[in-house]
Amino acid sequence: MTATMIFRKNVYEVKQGMTVRKALQKLGFEPDSVLITRDGQLITDEELILENDELKLVPVISGG
Repeated sequence: MTATMIFRKNVYEVKQGMTVRKALQKLGFEPDSVLITRDGQLITDEELILENDELKLVPVISGG
């Protein structure tokens, strides 16, 4: 079964059961460079991906 991760207008399919961190790494994202939301709620990268999840990735912006 799969779930999706959405970054801007790009949609990526990922397998359920792995951690968000592992999925991000497989897709080539630096886990600390994005915030992850599920159903509008912020989650950590240690969460497991659930069947039919739709996870939205928001870039972290820092400045000085």
